[in-house]
Amino acid sequence: MTVRVKPVRWQGSDEAIRAVQVAFDVEEAVLEAVRTAAFEQHVSTPDQIRQVLGLATTSKPKRPRLTVSLNAADYEFLAARYGLSPEDRLAIKEKATRELIAFAGRANKKNTGTKKPGGR
Repeated sequence: MTVRVKPVRWQGSDEAIRAVQVAFDVEEAVLEAVRTAAFEQHVSTPDQIRQVLGLATTSKPKRPRLTVSLNAADYEFLAARYGLSPEDRLAIKEKATRELIAFAGRANKKNTGTKKPGGR
């Protein structure tokens, strides 16, 4: 039996492979507090949990991104909405990205509107 040497780019993944994801069953208030703190500190929820628990976090910057799972029916819906073929998933993703960017622009405009001091 031949033992193969791992490629150099895979050698750093040994520790990640041994890591185990842990789920915490907590009240909604705890979820909200952790998520809000993560949002306010511009870190991921897992990084916020690691900070609360006093664990080390990676300091390398992560590519900011949003994720969502789309099934075939979702692609059919979005394709019809954008006037595209359901098979053209890259074009659908590009249109959806533009829609999210436009949403952020509208949300930022709304949030920078005039507010009364101390009011909501």
